[in-house]
Formats: sequence, C-alpha cells, structure tokens
Amino acid sequence: MMENSLSLLTIMLLISCFLTALVSPAPPYYLSRRSSLVVEQDSDILISPGKTFSCGFYRVGLNAYTFSIWFTNSANKTITWTANRDDPVNGHGSRMRLQKDGALVLTDIDGRVVWATDTSSTQANQVQLLETGNLVINDTSGNILWQSFDSPTDTLLPTQSIKKNKKLVANMARGSVSSGYYNLYFDNDNVMKIMYDGPEVSSIYWPAPSTSSITNRYFYNSSRYGVLNTNGTFIATDGLVLTASDAGEGIRRKLTLDYDGNLRLYSLNELTGTWSVSWHALPNLCLADGLCGRNGICVSHTQKAMCACPSGYEMEDPGDWGKGCKPKFSINCNGGHSQQLTFLELPTTSFWGSDFMFDNSVSLQACKDKCLATCSCVAFEYWMGGGTCYFKNGLFNGRSQPDHPGTMYIKVPLNVINSSDHLSRSPGQYTHELICNVNNDVKTSYLRINRGGTSKWSYFYWFVSAFGVIEVLFISFGWWFIYKRKKKPTAIEEGYRLIAKQFKRFTYSELKMATENFKDKLEERGGGSRTVYKGMLDDMRVVEVEKLDDVIQAEDFWAEVRVIARIYHMNLARIWGFCSEGSHMFLVSEYMENGSLDKHLFSEHNNNNNNNNNNLFGWSKRFQVAVGVAKGLAYLHHQCLEWVIHCDVKPENILLDSDFEPKLTDFGLAKLVKRDGIRSMVSKIRGTRGYIAPEWASSLPITAKVDVYSYGVVLLELVMGRRVSFNCCNVDDEELELELLGLVKVLKEKQGNGEDAWIDGLVDDKLMNGQMNQRRQAAAMVRIALCCLEEDRTKRPTMNSVLEMLTSLDDEDES
Repeated sequence: MMENSLSLLTIMLLISCFLTALVSPAPPYYLSRRSSLVVEQDSDILISPGKTFSCGFYRVGLNAYTFSIWFTNSANKTITWTANRDDPVNGHGSRMRLQKDGALVLTDIDGRVVWATDTSSTQANQVQLLETGNLVINDTSGNILWQSFDSPTDTLLPTQSIKKNKKLVANMARGSVSSGYYNLYFDNDNVMKIMYDGPEVSSIYWPAPSTSSITNRYFYNSSRYGVLNTNGTFIATDGLVLTASDAGEGIRRKLTLDYDGNLRLYSLNELTGTWSVSWHALPNLCLADGLCGRNGICVSHTQKAMCACPSGYEMEDPGDWGKGCKPKFSINCNGGHSQQLTFLELPTTSFWGSDFMFDNSVSLQACKDKCLATCSCVAFEYWMGGGTCYFKNGLFNGRSQPDHPGTMYIKVPLNVINSSDHLSRSPGQYTHELICNVNNDVKTSYLRINRGGTSKWSYFYWFVSAFGVIEVLFISFGWWFIYKRKKKPTAIEEGYRLIAKQFKRFTYSELKMATENFKDKLEERGGGSRTVYKGMLDDMRVVEVEKLDDVIQAEDFWAEVRVIARIYHMNLARIWGFCSEGSHMFLVSEYMENGSLDKHLFSEHNNNNNNNNNNLFGWSKRFQVAVGVAKGLAYLHHQCLEWVIHCDVKPENILLDSDFEPKLTDFGLAKLVKRDGIRSMVSKIRGTRGYIAPEWASSLPITAKVDVYSYGVVLLELVMGRRVSFNCCNVDDEELELELLGLVKVLKEKQGNGEDAWIDGLVDDKLMNGQMNQRRQAAAMVRIALCCLEEDRTKRPTMNSVLEMLTSLDDEDES
C-alpha cells in the first residue's frame, strides 16, 4: 500500500512539473513580443544564459526604480547599464514591454513613456540578455536590431566598444545612477579624453593638457574607436592602450568612469562578489577637475583626497562639496570707503584655469600690486623660479599638491587674515573623502510620492519630534561648551591644515627643536653615511629625521626630493619634508614603532627571546612582510608617476609599523647620492654586500630586475631567520657571491625532487609548529626566491608577477 502511495505521489509531481513547464513563459533570458516585465514582481527579470548578468527593475529610492543591467553575483548588484538613469519610474504600475510594433518601451504608472527603442515597424521578435551583458532585440532570424552596447552609460564591458559621438557619463554621486558632470569621449582631435562639464565651467583634465600625453596619442586617426577585450586590455585608435594588472582570460571586468572623475578598470572576485581596481587613469584623485567646486581646494592625503575651504570661506552647501565654497566677506572696488586688502598665501596650491592675464620675470610685490589694482583679479599664482604670475578672475579646480612649485595668493580683506577664526566652522561642514566605493553600497535618495491626503496628526508628531531634537541639541551644546572647549579640530580644519602639512621645507632650527638637538639617535644607514634621529613636530607627529651626508649639490636637492614626495603607497615610508640649509641636508619621514626588519630577524635579542619573538614576529607576520614589500616594489616599478628603482633592498631598509606592516625606506635616493659611475654608486650606498645583483659588477644597464634579485635574498632570509650570507662581515664580495650561489644551487636540487620535506631543515625552527599550510607557504616562497635569484636577469620575474604568486598563496589558505 505504501509503495502504491509513493508511486502515485511521484506521478503527481511529474505531472505538476510538466504542466508548469507548459504554462511557463519563454526561458528567463527571453522577452517575447507583447510580453512585459512589471515592477511589482521581483521575479520579473531577464537572466543571461550563464547567469552572469541580470536585467530588470532596480530600486534606487524609497519608491523609485530604474530599468538596469547588473552583475548577478556581485555585492549589491553592480550596475553596468541603465535605460532611464535620469528619470526613475514609480514602484507601482511601471512596466517594460516589447510592443506589437517591435518597440521596447518603458512606461510609468500613468502610462507615460519614459524610455523606448527605435525598433518600431521592424521584425523585432524577442528581447534577450546575452552572457556578455548586452541586452539585444532580435528578429526572427536572430539578427540584432538594437543593443544596449550601442548606448553605454558609465561602464564598458569586455567586447563593448566606444565610438565617435558616444561617451561614458559618470554617475552624479556614490551609489547614484543619475548622470553626473564627468564625460569620457573622443574629442574633435580624435583623442580620447575625460572632461568635467559642470554647471559653471568645463575643462579637460585627462590626458593632462600641460603634458605631452596628448601629443603622444595623436595619430590623426578619425575612426575614433576603442574596445575592452576579454583579457583585460583596452585599445583605442588614438594609440591609448591600458592593461589590467591581472591581465588574462577568465576574469569578469568592467571599465567605469566613476563619480569622482577617475576612469578605473575593475576585476571581480566571484567568490566574494567584490571588485578590485586593476588599472586607473589618475593615481591622485585631486588631478580630476571640479571635485571641490568653486573656491574649494582638493588636498591629497596618502591614498585619499579631501576637500577644504580657504580661510575666510565656508561651504556653499554643507551636504554637497560639488557646490564649493563661498566667501564670508565682500570686496568693494567700485569706490566708497577704502577697504584694506591683502592676500591669503597657500603654498603648493593652484587653481587650474580662469587665467585672464600673466606676467613673466616679475617680482612677487609687483604681482600683488597689479592684482590689488585690478578689480576682476580675485587671486594670482606665483612661480618663484621664473618670476611668473598668473592672474585669476575665478577660482575653480583647486588642488594642493606637495610637488607643485607655485604659491596661490587669494585677495581677501585684511580682517580675514587678522581674525582668530582662520577656518570656517559652521555646523555640518566636514571635509568629504573622495574615495570610489567599488561595491556601490549606497543607494540614491530618489523619492517618488503617490498623491494623497496628509493626516493632521502627522504635523503634531513632527512638531513634538522637532521640539525634542532642539532640546537635545541645546543640552548637548551646553555640555560641549563647559567640558569640550578644547576640542579636536573639525574635519574641515584638518583638511585645510593638510595643505600646509603634506610636504614641508623645514628649517634647521625647526629640526633641532623637534629632535631636542638631535638627542635620540635611532640608527645609521647607508654604511654610516646617514644618521637617523627620532623627533616630534609641532603638530605632535612623531617622525624620523635622517641626516644626509653624501647628497648631490644643494641646487638639485629640492628638485629630486619633490619626486620622492610624489610617491604614495601604504608600503612605502611617507616622506613629510626636507631641510636644505648650507651643509645641513635632512629628510623627514614617518616614524616606525617596530624599527627595521633586521632587528627582528638577526639581532641577538631575537635569538635570546625565541618564545616572545614567536608571538610577536611569527610566521604570519613574516608572510605579511613578504607580501607588503612586494607590493611596495611593484608600485615603484610599475604604478607610480615616477619610475623608481630602489637599488638597495635589504632588511635594514624595511621598516615595520605598530602592526608589523612593512614600509620600504630609502626609495628614490639613487638620484640624491654623489656618483662618478656605477662602481662608486654600489660601494657607497646603492648596494649592500650579499644583496647585490650580478649585473652591478658588469657593464649591463641597471633595471628594476636588480630589486627583484635583492628581494629574493630578503625572501630567503624571512624563511630561514638568518642572513643568507651569515658570515657577511668576515668575507669579501666574491666569497659572499659564491656562498649565495652555492645555497641557490643546493635549494634547486632539493626542490627538484618534488617533495617539500627538505623545507623543515631550512625554515627557522621557531616558526613551523608542524602546520602544513605554513610548510606549503614556506616551500612556495623559497621557489619564488629562487626565481628572483636567477643569474640571468631576463629569467627573473617582475615584481608584479612576484606579488601575484604571493597573494595566490594567501588566497589558497583562506579557501
């Protein structure tokens, strides 16, 4: 009886499934003629055959929806295309329909046509979402009559092209889908450019008009065509070629003009649904125009960018930096009572554009006099070197950069300078961090309201709530006034102060005071030619003050340290400034709490405190150091604005912060040392015995592969816990080289056996603890080190490749 019941139940289920299939519509990635997708049904979406993309109504507000395409498995549904980005529809009664005449039409609750294709009176048969993310309308033969790829919004997908008269338009704000002010397009000179097209001014900032970038990409090719291919390379007819750092097949990508004006190439981690940036157009966000609005100044700070108002100015709209800053004063230059005017001085600051005249070879005072006498002159920029003065009749695209040679002088009433309130302190005015959120986790605040009556009780509740809020604010203000008069600076104050803090020329007396007459000596570097002291600046920043005894002539020192100041990365020690007074040459950099790597690997203290060292600097910390140093070198070799070879990678030049995050120091100093040929450069500072690549001793040109070689030595030392050439102080260079070559030969023979048992005898015996994942990581790190230590430099990997190999080890352990 039981068997009969089960058989009957099985038959009923099969019949049910069969009937469901009969009444179901076409597959989920088709929309047939006269069919609709309705906003109320969450299941009314189209899905690509491989389920990579979805298409349907996407909620952008409380009762507002767009018709969009998004990555199905990305966090927060990353949108790639939107039909009605500037005209969202209601959450009730809206629909997308393939009409009888072949047009795909989006209608709102009242039947209003919000968006439609031009495919009416054609043989349009169905709508399909392809696995490429392209939404297409096909005819009965499968030919494409219309496709979303021809009308991009802010994103290009692989195989999607950008052509003449087509452009990418960035979103208005983070998480928004509406059109913003940044455009990527082919200009009339056939070059691809990014323009800020704001409500007051328009300007092109990429490629930078002041450089030769445009000339280098000018090919007189009027076809104006660019496409992103599947391996992560974008190629355009103007000669532009950009490649993802993780180039290769099998990775989901998108090229997006982000709301902050930066063009970025993203790669999707399909396990986590998160995006990583694999290429970007602007290494510094402040290079984009229009970020901080009229009179606003964009301030670079490590990997972030902030907006600030000059003294005497305040935000136009506390909720929107795009509207900039407004003056809290007025200047009368049309007669009446005389007004005392002066200038607010902002070093290393510029406002791009709005020049109405300029003078060459003039004094600073002559510039001030001329601007004071000219009513339309609101400010001027002065370049000390050539005595050039640029007069401004408007202040747009403000940015403060440590390497900028000019100083900005803004015309203000004298009482603004004399006032004790040097910064705007209005409630709600905060600096805004201009960071692209790759997960798009914030929705736009659209609000669509259905008409209807409003209860009078709601006004009562609003009144009570408002009264309560006012009372709380009143009490809070009283508490603040009594107990918090010495409060920390507001964010806008901090942003303004960053203008002066980023990269400063210190006086010798300032450094003497900061170091208490150079009392606290930390260490010596460069074979004793550079002494490092600990100090504290006026703003309470703890710093390292490094005395340079072997640098080039003073007149070249400033130009070279400005190059170093432009380099920002979390794994490079931050340079805060310099001093150049006669024979006094110093670099001022951030202080590292845990000192240099060699003290944790090789010191006597390390050997006498094994248990404590195992806790503080165990295997996970050493692997963290290996990855961090690789990131820093990869940035120097491949990503930063100035191509830099470190030339002296060793544990003494790897500093550790409070979390043991490594930071390379002494990068960029190759240009600062006195040199009379490669041999002297090696012997003095640019090479350390035991870490020097073989090509230093030959006439071969020096490339980034010398750093790869040195990194291989450091990697072995991290694994072994001792010097690779542990008798370094008692032998000459030739013996060191032979010792290292012998170790490399032995290790290659051992790893050739195909087993990892040999690793136990090599790795620092304080570390392994029998954990298999540590053994695997250690064996892999030794293999990577041996690749780096190839005598033929052409066989050594790049630092980008090394970094990829190391991070893949970390990913394997997490999985």
